[in-house]
Amino acid sequence: MTNSQQLRTTLLNMNHKSYPVYKSLQGQYQFQDYVLSIDRVQSDPFASPSKIHVEIPKEKACFPRKLYDTKAKLIALTDHLTRLFGRELNHVTRKARGSGKSGLLSVSRCGQEILERSCCTLDEKTGSLLMRLEVGFPANGRSINSPELVKILFDFLPVCVSKGLLYENLNAKELENVANLCEDQEYIRQQLSHKGLAAFIANGSILPRSSGVSDYPLKSAIPFVSPAAYEVTFELPHKGKLTGMGIPQGITLIVGGGFHGKSTLLQALEMGVYNHVAGDGREFVITNQTALKLRAEDARSIGNDDISLFINHLPSGTNTKNFSLKMPVEAPPRLPTLSRESNPALPCF
Repeated sequence: MTNSQQLRTTLLNMNHKSYPVYKSLQGQYQFQDYVLSIDRVQSDPFASPSKIHVEIPKEKACFPRKLYDTKAKLIALTDHLTRLFGRELNHVTRKARGSGKSGLLSVSRCGQEILERSCCTLDEKTGSLLMRLEVGFPANGRSINSPELVKILFDFLPVCVSKGLLYENLNAKELENVANLCEDQEYIRQQLSHKGLAAFIANGSILPRSSGVSDYPLKSAIPFVSPAAYEVTFELPHKGKLTGMGIPQGITLIVGGGFHGKSTLLQALEMGVYNHVAGDGREFVITNQTALKLRAEDARSIGNDDISLFINHLPSGTNTKNFSLKMPVEAPPRLPTLSRESNPALPCF
């Protein structure tokens, strides 16, 4: 395996050469705390960024086994590390100059859900950590700008790895809280069937999102409070007693007027099959993991149905106790007919 100093020498020797020469860098390089692998090099500075990964051995990563001793906690830990590493990359991305995507450093963007991610994996047996990322190899025009890539690989990346992926430099209490929250969430999910529930929403949850294109909680939202008839309480391993609304197995209808939160509640339940990060407001909205969302086909006709329990007193005076709605079937558009009489400019064959 090539060491990092040989990589530095190779990079400086290829400065100003044609961009495709970068492809000769593919391979593995030993750095102080990790092995750097250059997996794919972009074809030019304007193409999709190059793909690399770093592999940190257990002796350097040093994550305690208790943080990933279950599948759910392993997913929570690697998801959290992806977020931490992404924040570090945001501090240095585009600091290396050049044309196209030069200097770009990025990792998979995380939403509010805690998901298993292929960009970050932790080997349960060896304890080694692997993180995949994208890097825009710098160029001037379409010529190699290797001094800027040296900055990325030898100045920026080692700092990001140290601050975002090595346990000794991370907040141990924060990592412990991630594992504890995961255990509480999984405990509720496992207890749902024992209590005859399909889902649970904790009192105080923030269900609305800040906008239609954002998953962040709405700051001015009213916290959720369960009706007394549906209240259930869980004794969680870490948080202790938690009370909220239990939705029983079977058929449950959610009704109400416009802008009363029906869709917001259903959307929260829909995403409740995934654990959520702390502070999301929906971290204790827990749905049975087998739940599915089904939606009626658009433009379906309704025939002689009583919908008066949900919709009545329509301005048109329509009787909703025997309601029918036949959706028209659109005829395919007719193509115009062309002829020499209608268009003398048409060629004649």
